[in-house]
Amino acid sequence: MAHFTLQVSPDGPIVTAAVGVSIPRTVALKEAGLPIPTPVMIRGLLDTGASGTAVDPIVLTQLGLTATGSTLVNTPTTGATPLPADLFDVAFMIPGPDGTQPLFSQTMPVMASDLFAAQGFHALIGRDILSQCVFVYNGSGFFTLSY
Repeated sequence: MAHFTLQVSPDGPIVTAAVGVSIPRTVALKEAGLPIPTPVMIRGLLDTGASGTAVDPIVLTQLGLTATGSTLVNTPTTGATPLPADLFDVAFMIPGPDGTQPLFSQTMPVMASDLFAAQGFHALIGRDILSQCVFVYNGSGFFTLSY
């Protein structure tokens, strides 16, 4: 089982991750003779309060993605009235320590959410990804992610 321990940053438990086009999109681009966008390296906040993963639109635009659907999202600020959010299919990877096996999802839906300008990270990594991990938030300023 791969694992790493990092210091909690002032922004919280932040990891480096990569967002790329989904496997079906990769196949379609290859068949059409079109270039496959390079995955985008991002800063992601591990967020046990988020049921799904959200990615900033600047990342999704860099990958040339279009929405594949939408969902309703409740946040602490929306109260009882959910807001619509576009969904995008992506490949999502958290690199393993020292070249070990990464945590990789070939195709998963993520919500678009304006995160970077206001908060300084590109993604909220939610329970859809964290359900594949053991996440320990240590009160002494460190966190460990195992998968």
